[in-house]
Amino acid sequence: MRKRPPSVSTEDEAALFREAVRDTTPIEPAARIWQRGKSPPPVPVQSLLDGHDAVAESLDGEPPTETGEEPSYLRAGLAHDVLRKLRRGHWVVQEVVDLHGLTRPEARLLLAEFLGACVKRGLRCIRVVHGKGLRSPRREPVLKGKVQQWLLKREEVLAFCEAPKNQGGSGALLVLLKAATR
Repeated sequence: MRKRPPSVSTEDEAALFREAVRDTTPIEPAARIWQRGKSPPPVPVQSLLDGHDAVAESLDGEPPTETGEEPSYLRAGLAHDVLRKLRRGHWVVQEVVDLHGLTRPEARLLLAEFLGACVKRGLRCIRVVHGKGLRSPRREPVLKGKVQQWLLKREEVLAFCEAPKNQGGSGALLVLLKAATR
């Protein structure tokens, strides 16, 4: 805190201020309209659109990936212990992408870009957070099944499984990528 010189009093400062603002005009208060009552709740447009998309996709003949079991995938030709090691944390998660809150097209594009960047950087183990669907229509996951389908189609994906509870549980997947070839 700055100290005042002993020769200047607060009365002198007040007089100086009044002298400085003597010829000014006060600002008129803005004309405001005060809203009475509560505003209506926001319409969850994106959630509604996602719900419509989910219904449309369920009718397009694609097989569902939800079986009630923990989602997992192991590329043909790999030893079964690879999936067991992935579940038990043998590989350290090197990078994470969070997709929840995105639309399906946005999530698909971000996931593809993320996987490409991870492969270029030589990363082996990543986590993909797709969310549990708690804020989705009917509280069903919108991205969970789609992310699994997208990963199944990617050549660089060797295996994936549900993340441990402390890393997202049923709202995330651990993914093992091919090693970079040099």
